[in-house]
Amino acid sequence: MGIYYPESKVEVRGFIARHYDMLMNTISLGRYHYMIQRAIQLMDIKATDKILDLGAGTGRNACLMMKYISIGGELIGLDISKEMIAQFRSNCVDYHNARIIDLRIDKPLSYEDEFDKAFISFVLHGFPQKARDQIITNVFRALKKNGEFFILDYNEFPLEEMPFYLRFPFKLMECTYAFDFIEKDWQQILAGAGFNRFDKHLFFGNYIRLLRGIKAQ
Repeated sequence: MGIYYPESKVEVRGFIARHYDMLMNTISLGRYHYMIQRAIQLMDIKATDKILDLGAGTGRNACLMMKYISIGGELIGLDISKEMIAQFRSNCVDYHNARIIDLRIDKPLSYEDEFDKAFISFVLHGFPQKARDQIITNVFRALKKNGEFFILDYNEFPLEEMPFYLRFPFKLMECTYAFDFIEKDWQQILAGAGFNRFDKHLFFGNYIRLLRGIKAQ
């Protein structure tokens, strides 16, 4: 099957998919892993939580989350990259209550009122807005009442105010959709989709944000 969004860079395949974690560590000078660790700590995962990991990739994030989950909890990852899915299964082999499913997250999903938490990391920015809206709708339906949605991605900022040494690699590496993503008020968008009680934590000089919204009662 071809790539749905040719301008996107989140549908990762081939060499990049096989070496994704190493590349992210290299690009961030090792800081990416520690940021992910801190973000997952801030999720306050409970031992019995059931978590939906959208665009689960290699399973690195899932393995970090699984350290907080007991046999009474569960993590379900969704991804479409065969290379990523293979790595997820290899990396999470010791976590029998973590599994990955080959599903697109930007198409309607069947989950309803099933999960305590949903997590999406550096994926949402890589979709056009119509697809992002569908992902948010999927998450809202999938979460239980008072379930928490965590988005780890770019914060809102004017690109022209970004220092050149950061703006140049951002423009070089990121897709067109990312430029649109950073201009939007994501708290307002989530509020319109039925989420409330927001909080946020900032990383990398405030250019990266962990945004949490709770499914309204």
